[in-house]
Amino acid sequence: MNFHFTTIQVIWTITFAALLTLLVVLLGRDRARRFPWFTASICVVALSLLTSRLLFRRLDQIHLATVSIILADISALLTLLVLMEIARRHVFRSVSRRAWMFGSLALLAAGCTVVATWGEWPNPKSLAPTSLLATLGLLQLLAQKMGLMNDVLTIGLALLVVFFGRRFGFGWRSHAQQIIVGLATVALSQIAIQIIWQVIAMHTKVNSFADYNRLNDIKAKLLNGNSTVYAAVLIWWILCLWFDEPGNAAPAIEAVPEPTEPAA
Repeated sequence: MNFHFTTIQVIWTITFAALLTLLVVLLGRDRARRFPWFTASICVVALSLLTSRLLFRRLDQIHLATVSIILADISALLTLLVLMEIARRHVFRSVSRRAWMFGSLALLAAGCTVVATWGEWPNPKSLAPTSLLATLGLLQLLAQKMGLMNDVLTIGLALLVVFFGRRFGFGWRSHAQQIIVGLATVALSQIAIQIIWQVIAMHTKVNSFADYNRLNDIKAKLLNGNSTVYAAVLIWWILCLWFDEPGNAAPAIEAVPEPTEPAA
């Protein structure tokens, strides 16, 4: 039996189909009205996935990189708005302003610490947008650092929602907690993949072209694993958001008995 599809093509197809199905659920089950930024972020991810497929080998590298980097920056910004939507609009909307400010500053401090200490920073002189390549490099750096910041904020917010969400009426079966737990799962997967790759690259010596290919194969498998986790989270969101939250289901319409003729 010949299977002509590669692993990347299979994962791409499943992920894109899951994204479209999730959008149908969000719009059809009236979840988009409650979670507009989350819906917008799913749209941008689907658009980014589609453009990367359609424009590959149809545009030159500069224009393809421009589209991909701009969409990555927009996606990172929308992820931050999704976190604010879950925290401020839903789970912790009844928290006092002082508690909200304290929690926000604590999460931001943790995120800034990780971003500042993890990974290399380029020379500040090279960040000046003096050319198109320099501007793209600056935007790519912004997307990477914002992505790492969002991962840390997502994990921290998910812990707060899991431990304190039930106190504010957002338990495990609430859509807000299910969304943030899914986002935290993706964030943990991305951070784990980065750590594993850094450890492998640090302890691997490339002495031949075969070693270089073997290292690229390992990186591709790690990226495929991360994509598989994201596809699984999409399927989990589809199932969770399809069903109504406890106590929010539409009331059943009672059957009205047909009138009977009076007895003679």
